[in-house]
Amino acid sequence: METTTLLPTQNSEVHLGASILVVEDETAIQELIALNLSQAGHDAVLAGDAHEALERVRDSLPDLVLVDWMLPGMSGVDLVRRLRTNDRTRNVPIIMLTARVDEADKLLGLESGADDYITKPFSIRELNARIKAVLRRRAPQMTEDLAQFKGLTLDPGTHRVSAQGTEVVLGPTEFKLLHFFMTHPERVYSRTQILDHVWGDHVFIEERTVDVHIRRLRAALEPSGTDQLLQTVRGSGYRLTALP
Repeated sequence: METTTLLPTQNSEVHLGASILVVEDETAIQELIALNLSQAGHDAVLAGDAHEALERVRDSLPDLVLVDWMLPGMSGVDLVRRLRTNDRTRNVPIIMLTARVDEADKLLGLESGADDYITKPFSIRELNARIKAVLRRRAPQMTEDLAQFKGLTLDPGTHRVSAQGTEVVLGPTEFKLLHFFMTHPERVYSRTQILDHVWGDHVFIEERTVDVHIRRLRAALEPSGTDQLLQTVRGSGYRLTALP
């Protein structure tokens, strides 16, 4: 079991609202990480070992996983490999935490499938910065970065949307739906994929629910003409596109 000392900071600059699974067997470190993540606006889910982590993932797919290298039973490296070989979890962002500092260990962690690697001790400010960077690459809809696309501007921080310079009022689900499409433009997503990304894969609702919210979103965008950007791809799903 690795021992370490976290270097906490007074404030955090990250407010992502992400669900983060913390896999750490040392209770004090686990609780300190969870507290700081909560203060940063995250929803921290805790697991003391790899098997408990897999149970948590089965219950609900997290937006990101923090994994300690040295865990009782299955190691953090083996857990990352398990997550990467499963179709449901292979795209979940993963950051590995460890006291190991050798370059070979770092390469092993990254080659196992981790997106980033943080050596202990580390400050919560650094951890939050790494989380933000990984989410920006792998799940940009979970960040507070301003999103812009063909006359549409969406600000997650203020929860405001404008179309061609005019403010658009959206409900919470339509806001999340638009945010997802604006951070993943030009790609077609099926109704099932949209449900998983916007509602969460643990929420069991009919696929037609997507159609209802797409219609509401288009109705809100129609006065500005930007509703034409959200296309139906017959037999496949929906996409946000700049093409006519």
